[in-house]
Amino acid sequence: MINSTDQETTKFVFVLLSKFSLIAFTSAIEPLRIANRMAGHKIYEWRLASEDGEPATCSAGVTLNVDMGLEDIGRNETILFCGGLSIKPAVTPKMLNWARREARKGMPIGGLCTATYLLARAGLMDGRVATIHWENRESFIEDFPELEISTAIFTIDKNRYSSAGGTASADLMLRLIANDHGTELANGVADQMIYTTVRTDKDEQRLSIPTRIGVRHPKLSTVIKMMEDNLEDPISPSTLADDVGISTRQLERLFRRYLNRSPKRYYMELRLHKARNLLLQTDMSVINVALASGFTSPSHFSKCYRTHFSTTPYRERGSQTDA
Repeated sequence: MINSTDQETTKFVFVLLSKFSLIAFTSAIEPLRIANRMAGHKIYEWRLASEDGEPATCSAGVTLNVDMGLEDIGRNETILFCGGLSIKPAVTPKMLNWARREARKGMPIGGLCTATYLLARAGLMDGRVATIHWENRESFIEDFPELEISTAIFTIDKNRYSSAGGTASADLMLRLIANDHGTELANGVADQMIYTTVRTDKDEQRLSIPTRIGVRHPKLSTVIKMMEDNLEDPISPSTLADDVGISTRQLERLFRRYLNRSPKRYYMELRLHKARNLLLQTDMSVINVALASGFTSPSHFSKCYRTHFSTTPYRERGSQTDA
């Protein structure tokens, strides 16, 4: 048992949005339960809420009972919105109005996984640093170009929190526990979770490029990083090769040897996957999606998209609308 500082119980309200991420939610709530157990008394309390007070279903199909609907929250409570798949339909006018109303009380408010989108739509992240799951990052930037978007696993900016989702929620909560009751308790909670590496807000969301591609070649990793950073304005293979001090032919051989495709093909696939995310996650027109993905010709974009995904951009957008 670890003694925590003597202070008032900290209260959380977890607002479960439609199709919320179960791992993001449980990774946030379990550290609080363990902290209570290790402290020997209740230092954290929590309630679950949904828009209508009815049970909430996560993206995995598991349904959880909740304690309340969108009711008044005390100034001494922290609100954490839990997002997941299909975040835009979950961000209803009722939910936005409630979030804005409660925010005027000045309590801490955060978004887990894609719920950062809700905070941004409500205007609650204006002037604050935010993060969101890497898969939603491109669409988030398109929707909120004025916001400062971090690639970190979580952010804490005054009384606004955001987490990239998944196990990053645990890292955010461990930081909050450390802020409230000290690092000894937070580290003890991490030990109980078999969490051997507690990450900070300086840690990046994604695995390093060498880990992701399964190849440790510095020049290849540098080129791929340049590609990922320049999807809207693609860089020519010759320029990429020059920037890492090799010939275009050597660059071609590197990609063929380690990734079994040409640099041009690999770059094209990165851009097409960005385009697909934008089609599924934003309301951008197909033409604007093409431009944002580095295609100047809509017909060329449609042809490349159909070749790679076996459907057209318009059908992809239509299937998402139907869903």
